[in-house]
Amino acid sequence: MAVSRELPDFTALVAENGPAVVNISTKQTLSAAPSMRGFSLPELPDDSPLQDFFRHFFGEDGELPDDSIQSRSLGSGFIVSSDGYVLTNSHVVESADEIIVRTSDRREFVAKLIGTDKRSDIALLKVDGDGLPTARIGSSKDLLVGEWVLAIGSPFGFESSATAGIVSAKGRSLPSENYVPFIQTDVAINPGNSGGPLFNLDGEVIGVNSQIYSRTGGFMGLSFAIPIDVAMDVFNQLKTKGRVSRGWLGVLIQDVTRELAESFGMPQPRGALVAQVLPGSPAEAAGLQAGDVILSYNGRDVVTSSTLPPLVGETPVDAEASLRVLRRGEKVDLRVKIEELPDDEQVSSSAPGAPEEPSNRLGLVVRDLTSEQRQQMGIAMGGILVEAVDPGPADDAGLTPGDVILMLDNQLVENVAGFKRILDAIEPGRSVAVLVQRGEGRMFYAIKVPKS
Repeated sequence: MAVSRELPDFTALVAENGPAVVNISTKQTLSAAPSMRGFSLPELPDDSPLQDFFRHFFGEDGELPDDSIQSRSLGSGFIVSSDGYVLTNSHVVESADEIIVRTSDRREFVAKLIGTDKRSDIALLKVDGDGLPTARIGSSKDLLVGEWVLAIGSPFGFESSATAGIVSAKGRSLPSENYVPFIQTDVAINPGNSGGPLFNLDGEVIGVNSQIYSRTGGFMGLSFAIPIDVAMDVFNQLKTKGRVSRGWLGVLIQDVTRELAESFGMPQPRGALVAQVLPGSPAEAAGLQAGDVILSYNGRDVVTSSTLPPLVGETPVDAEASLRVLRRGEKVDLRVKIEELPDDEQVSSSAPGAPEEPSNRLGLVVRDLTSEQRQQMGIAMGGILVEAVDPGPADDAGLTPGDVILMLDNQLVENVAGFKRILDAIEPGRSVAVLVQRGEGRMFYAIKVPKS
């Protein structure tokens, strides 16, 4: 028999924590277009009908103002220390000339921007004040899916608005940011809520509301919050040194699909598949290879590829980390010295060149790469160019003309002859992994070798 439970009462939580939540308004002055600066009223006869028209836009002196546009935005935040440190989103205060923090008792402060971190979308502000009400900081590590949570903020400028819901999922990786394991909720979040706190039923902040998924611009049941553990790490770094450093491994990774798992002899899909090891990276120094599947990092299971970046990012720079990888069916333990994540990670591109005979088994027309092509594509050795894809297994797997095949069945492809030799040795009916470079990235594809 199901046990009935009462819905939670949020009144005490709102009364206790509301004073620590602030409204943030920003002002940005946008200059007039350079082509319009210095433009003055043309000389016209006094009785010209255009006189009134030009004076309406240019004023009596006939000069266009240099700074003619004021941009304003609204957001939320919360006070984390009684001496005036405030957390909010980076996108709330981006490019602002003036930041005003307004408390629930109608006091206003001009805030100083201490620092921002775009990768986590966290910004730290400082206002002059003593004895300010502060939010109690909790931890997002023990948060459970299905748990009740409450948001307080200023949606559409309506200050001190409270909305409630449950945790829908944890550890979400969004396309815009791989280093934040977002908390997904169904709490109603709208423009103006950004930067506000997400509370648990104990009245502790467990997240910072950051963004929503919407096809209309309004709330559609999918909200994402930055875990408070991530936000407080950023807070401490911005407060002490004004910038944020993150750990860097130096690999391009992808999920292990069911077909790829079969090709690697894995009972089920799991881990992060290494598609490329960046030159000069900690991963290269540690001996990681393309085709390795990272199963654990510092003893913590890597369930999907999105699990890995936050784990690496939170690792202190110059610290050693342990990796367990699956390499050609064998588990291998590696040690890697983590370096600081660089501002930009670039990978090279690809280009074409005289076709060879198609592979009858996969339906590929391939050819060798010239040394000049390898240099242009950043390929140290080996690789063959896909000239055409006929209907068949390769086409079904998603290979396209212009792809460069670097590995087949965990073996480096040196040239067309080597590719055919590897392919001929694969028993019919088996799925194999193919490492492909396409454009600026590398990815594994699973191809099922036909039986006839």
